[in-house]
Amino acid sequence: MIDIYFDDRQENFEIDNGVIEIVKKSIEEALNILGFDDAEVSVSFVDDNEIQELNRDYRGVDSVTDVLSFPIDDKFSNILGDVVINTKRVLSQAEEFGHSKERELSYLTVHSILHLVGYDHENEEDKIEMRAKEKEIMDKLKIYKN
Repeated sequence: MIDIYFDDRQENFEIDNGVIEIVKKSIEEALNILGFDDAEVSVSFVDDNEIQELNRDYRGVDSVTDVLSFPIDDKFSNILGDVVINTKRVLSQAEEFGHSKERELSYLTVHSILHLVGYDHENEEDKIEMRAKEKEIMDKLKIYKN
């Protein structure tokens, strides 16, 4: 069973049932493809200020970002970790890239889940592998760029 816990700490857009369903579907499909059938994930929706503080305090990078992942490295638990999504960036990046906020939200969720399970993009080889997995999951979700 996949358990997802939500926390809304922002005011950029309403986190309604549609938003929750997109995030849930994205997490469930990603974990299904990755072979997880028992996991817990928390998702927090935040603003620029909070994500900048988290980025600074936990990564040493004092800047705003779109999404952060905080994996929990516990071999004895099914808790994968925390996903923190900057909803202001969801809106601005959707506009910048010319697609819906739903598509951007789904992509950032999938991207973050991949980080929780160990994918990264620090070098070109890892980046290619992670982008291929993102594409596979997004194709399965049938959420495409416009």
